[in-house]
Amino acid sequence: MLVEMEYYNFLPVSREDMRGRGWYYYDFLLVTGDAYVDHPSFGAAVIGRVLENAGYRVAVLAQPSFKNASAFEDMGRPRYAAMITAGNLDSMVAHYTAAKKPRGEDYYSPGKKTGRRPDRAATVYSKLAREAFPGLPLIIGGLEASLRRFAHYDYWEDKVRPSILLDTGADFLVYGMGEQAVAELARRIAAKEDVGSITDVRGTAFVARALTGSGPGGAGTVSGDEIFDSDDRGAATRKFSYVRCDPYERVAADKKAYARAAMIQYNEHDPVRGRAVLQDHGGAAVIVNPPSETLSTPELDKIYGLPYTREVHPMYEKAGGVPAVDEVRFSIIHNRGCFGACCFCALAFHQGRTVSSRSHESVIGEAEGFTGHPEFKGYIHDVGGPTANFRRPSCKKQLREGMCAGNSCLAPEPCPNIDADHTDYLLLLKKLAAIPGVKKVFIRSGLRFDYLMLDKRGEFFAELVKNHISGQLKVAPEHCADNVLYFMGKPGNAAFEKFSGKYRRLNDRYGREQYLVTYLISSHPGSSIRDAVYLAEYLNRTGRQPEQVQDFYPTPGTLSTCMYHTGLDPRTMQPVYVPRSREERAAQRALLQWKRPENRSLIIRTLREAGRGDLIGYGRHCLIRPPR
Repeated sequence: MLVEMEYYNFLPVSREDMRGRGWYYYDFLLVTGDAYVDHPSFGAAVIGRVLENAGYRVAVLAQPSFKNASAFEDMGRPRYAAMITAGNLDSMVAHYTAAKKPRGEDYYSPGKKTGRRPDRAATVYSKLAREAFPGLPLIIGGLEASLRRFAHYDYWEDKVRPSILLDTGADFLVYGMGEQAVAELARRIAAKEDVGSITDVRGTAFVARALTGSGPGGAGTVSGDEIFDSDDRGAATRKFSYVRCDPYERVAADKKAYARAAMIQYNEHDPVRGRAVLQDHGGAAVIVNPPSETLSTPELDKIYGLPYTREVHPMYEKAGGVPAVDEVRFSIIHNRGCFGACCFCALAFHQGRTVSSRSHESVIGEAEGFTGHPEFKGYIHDVGGPTANFRRPSCKKQLREGMCAGNSCLAPEPCPNIDADHTDYLLLLKKLAAIPGVKKVFIRSGLRFDYLMLDKRGEFFAELVKNHISGQLKVAPEHCADNVLYFMGKPGNAAFEKFSGKYRRLNDRYGREQYLVTYLISSHPGSSIRDAVYLAEYLNRTGRQPEQVQDFYPTPGTLSTCMYHTGLDPRTMQPVYVPRSREERAAQRALLQWKRPENRSLIIRTLREAGRGDLIGYGRHCLIRPPR
């Protein structure tokens, strides 16, 4: 039976689907832990369309059964390679809360049903692909692989695991956004280059034999020819300079070594000045090449202009669709990268800190496509990205010399070289609002309020309040204690106070009743019970009752996770307090939502143990009334 014609707007998802198109072979199999949504907010869709545009035949295997390899075998063997991603999220984050409890819903699966992908999906899928297609080149990518490219602390097992390359046995790991690296690997594999000779592709990592040259585990710069045996992988094709970090065995046993390695890996993640990083794993060496070069505006325009349907594949219709698309269907990504460099955020280690953006024409063309959609009501939900109001590099120096190693553009104080001009972003929003059929253009991605306040013109802030907020504006102060904010990589609380004061004044001036939704993190490294009480007092005093509170979640690839595991700030190697016990983490979270009845007994006990019984009573300053 032939596949319905509407399927042909998507990439094929089965052998039957391929035959319906007259395909009797295909080139690349793209395996994803998410349901198949052909939208540029989904990494698998982007990679699939990039390969298709390069002239390859690509098939998608979405959320295959992981009990055995039959789902892979049913697709037939691709000519060139299998490419595997766990999906838009790390599969462990998708499955478990910060308290390690199973989640009840999965927004990236049909009908929000859980259990459609395995834990550690990239590893499980890789082993099944190897079983189904022996000898086929295997490429892993996506967030799960990207953030686990080095030896990393695993919160769910509470131990340091080796690079995911060792677990999966993949030939290549593509990290970051991946379009350039995937296209180059595809070209060279299709040209019949020996997989073992492909060692010079930016944005990739691979495994070679243990390195020689600069001493056991010693960090330092060495040339490519010095670190390989003559018959080792890629010795003749090396072109990068290198730095070595402590080996897996050492970082697994020594927390200072782990922190040192984490900082080397973080600082070298720069497309301009970054070097390859090498890490021994017993008899093997993980070699992580420098990041891919930052995509230019024309290159970004081309990627976002590919023929996405922007829809969920029809095969999920009976299951209730895939809810993750609802928030992004009429949203636009206009930028990539983030120089905010929050310590708890994986963006710096994945997309990188260099901001690039699409042209006005590209963004407007995407928005004009919305107007013909039967469900479009005239509202563009978001024009954003990792940080909505970043549309240019942080400074001119960054383009020449790369991001400053060991320094942040915005915290704890803004760099004097930062360029905080919002003129181009504001002009883009005005052009979008003028499109026939568009009623309103909203910004729902997170804004960097400290960066916004650095813009001396003030025009963007005024226009934001007047025209681009849908009832509430999302910002992320995260905490109010400056010592905690320092460990978060955020500006001091005075920056948020200055911003929120101006936000209130502008709303009053323009007759708007719009609220701030403030995101907060409890139990971050550096935060004690005393700091959590201080934050609760601040919220009570300022009349805020937060709904958006997230327990700190130690995910691979962030500096905050390094702090959690080691008890050290890798930026300074100084000790940092870490709330680890389940009891303290629960107490810190409860303090931020002190009015919830279910938190009452825990808050009373915590306040008494902290010597803050003065906050139990009937005064305006009190958080909670005494027990009867």
